Amino acid sequence: MTSQERLGQEIKSAMLAKDADRLSALRMLKSAVGYFQLEKKTDNLSEPDFIGVVQKEVKKRRDSIEQFEKGGRPELADKEKKEITVLETFLPKPLSPEELEQLVKATIQELGATSKKEMGPVIKAVQAKAAGSAEGKTISAIVGKLLP
Repeated sequence: MTSQERLGQEIKSAMLAKDADRLSALRMLKSAVGYFQLEKKTDNLSEPDFIGVVQKEVKKRRDSIEQFEKGGRPELADKEKKEITVLETFLPKPLSPEELEQLVKATIQELGATSKKEMGPVIKAVQAKAAGSAEGKTISAIVGKLLP
């Protein structure tokens, strides 16, 4: 079962359970996937594309949480946190900090990177290898720490 098919099943089960919050988050994800499909002019997304859409939606929610907390709106921040919990079920299991650091070290050796000037290509390569299992911000921090 592809992630898109799973999304459809999850929407049905949320409807049957009358879980309005979960249903809302799943419908927003379905909408984002639909827009991405229109953009790419395709009927079915590959798994990496689907994961990319989910990651983008999670990032939007995290940015919103930050803004709501600054604006003194904890109830809206809580709603966004619940949506993130639902969306994260569609992401692959995240890498542990140790696994991620090993992946970054291996990639630095592969590319022969020697300075911070070469961070961009290293980050891109690590993101491709991690395939949605790590956040870009975390990858960037580790690469910055490991490159002189």
